[in-house]
Amino acid sequence: MRFFASDVQDKYVMSSDGKYLGTVDNLVVDTRSGKVLHLLVIPSEEVDIKKFKMDSKDRMVLPFKNVKSIKDVIIMSPLD
Repeated sequence: MRFFASDVQDKYVMSSDGKYLGTVDNLVVDTRSGKVLHLLVIPSEEVDIKKFKMDSKDRMVLPFKNVKSIKDVIIMSPLD
């Protein structure tokens, strides 16, 4: 799948069970391979951030491998 960071920036991120997680702020990319590793997501107020890995800017670090779909919103498969 090819896309630009601007294609996903500010998109809503939803869990596969329909919970709103937040909005995409940025991506973490492996500069050697060009593969997207993580989504950096500004959490919604309803999210218990203790359940997620967070970065120094209080964004959730969600593994890109858990992305099920990117359309109008991003759907994440369950995070282990």
